[in-house]
Amino acid sequence: MNANGRGIVFPEFSTIAWSALDGPGRAALLRRPVAVHGEEIRSAAARLIDQVRHDGDAALRALTRRFDGVELQRLQVAPEDFERAEAELDPELRQAMVDARARLIAWHQAGRASAFEIETAPGVRCGRVLRPIRRVGLYVPAGSAPLPSTALMLGVPAGLAGCPGIVLCTPPRPDGRADPAVLTAARMCGIDTVFTLGGVQAIAAMAYGTESVAKCDKLFGPGNAYVDAAKQWVARDPDGAAVDLPAGPSEVLVIADDGADPDFVTADLLSQAEHGPDSQVILVSDSARLLAAVGQRLPIQAAALPRAAIAAQALASARLIRVDELAQAFDLSNRYAPEHLILALREPRPWLDRVEAAGSVFLGDYAPEALGDYCSGTNHVLPTGGWARAYSGVSVAAFQTAISIQSVDAKGLRAIGPCAATLARAESLAGHERAVTLRLQALAEAGR
Repeated sequence: MNANGRGIVFPEFSTIAWSALDGPGRAALLRRPVAVHGEEIRSAAARLIDQVRHDGDAALRALTRRFDGVELQRLQVAPEDFERAEAELDPELRQAMVDARARLIAWHQAGRASAFEIETAPGVRCGRVLRPIRRVGLYVPAGSAPLPSTALMLGVPAGLAGCPGIVLCTPPRPDGRADPAVLTAARMCGIDTVFTLGGVQAIAAMAYGTESVAKCDKLFGPGNAYVDAAKQWVARDPDGAAVDLPAGPSEVLVIADDGADPDFVTADLLSQAEHGPDSQVILVSDSARLLAAVGQRLPIQAAALPRAAIAAQALASARLIRVDELAQAFDLSNRYAPEHLILALREPRPWLDRVEAAGSVFLGDYAPEALGDYCSGTNHVLPTGGWARAYSGVSVAAFQTAISIQSVDAKGLRAIGPCAATLARAESLAGHERAVTLRLQALAEAGR
């Protein structure tokens, strides 16, 4: 083990040969840290949710006192607090948020779904209309550091979707106030309903409603393992709320070749390790030299970070994996399905077709994952825990419902009615068949 002058102990890193592992060994190597305590976390989250459902605001105050050490005088942020927050904010930070918001708007607008209508048969027109979700709840974490970037990442697409009701929850600081940068980001997105609530209790409040917090139809935002468990719990409950995606502890997987800069790669791994003790970072390479160099640099770079103690805990679950060839690295990555995938390769773009499962991909030496976290324009609310195999990151579409429509005239019914009747008979659904054939008969009798 390596220890620095602050008494922080860092693990020693050794390279693991992927080809030397059997199936169970590979599965164990790629297991997330939170998976070990999954059932314990889910049970704890369920108990807290039940407490909020039964005791409402009183439970929110009690749990905030317990977990945040704060006695809340009021749950909702007052209008004057927004003014105070903006006045306190460093002008340089505010401008950076303005710039980041502009890029987010550009990216999300370019990727918006659109309504359409086409003729699928003569006299038959089918289409789709988009509607904003009526009330959405946004969760902005602040467990070990406030995340105004997340307020932007959620607030921008919610605003573009036109959601009429937006609630934002973020944990209080020790003085009981919401972080000024988070409040300013919320206001930039037109959000004025903010509650100083964090953790499982915030998710429960938005999912079920309390005396002060309105019940939401869908919840958004990342969080720690307990927040993620709470979101999945309320999503399974018919009385709960839908959720955007499983977004728990942060993770990054880097695929690097021999030409990658070991200092860059090390910094990218640590940028995720500093998120929290349950974050996971993985480096995969066909270069033994690069793997060894990064293993040596990790404790050195980590020791210089203000959040070195947090990074040290996360690095206990770090993996440095050697593959025989880069193609094998992509097979490994698709199996892991990382939240963030960095391709630190000399020619990264030709490899993009090999990526089947990842939340967001960063191409080349000059695309650190940190740019995506803040200001490149893409959204940083992404699936974790392997869910990138089935989920996508947050977009405007996540804040909308798509409703299909169809318009059929007499000509159209004659054109496709027999098709529907035939399929209904094949499925022994006589009522379906009759709903069509009665109309066809009426048209025939009317000579139409």
